[in-house]
Amino acid sequence: MKLSKQHSMYESDHTLFIKALKEKNPGIEEGQQQGRALLWDRPPVSLDEQQRQLESAVKQQAYVYQNKV
Repeated sequence: MKLSKQHSMYESDHTLFIKALKEKNPGIEEGQQQGRALLWDRPPVSLDEQQRQLESAVKQQAYVYQNKV
């Protein structure tokens, strides 16, 4: 679907807001990348470490809300 020339120049209010925000704070993208790296970009875990984590996990009882008497 090809848009007319009139529609190809349209920018929504949201797009204009984001552009203005980035112009006002040029370091915002760098801050976003640092935040992502802090939470999501983690180094790979070795197979030995994965096995150790699996073996050290505590088994959960079938129905967790029932106390053992």
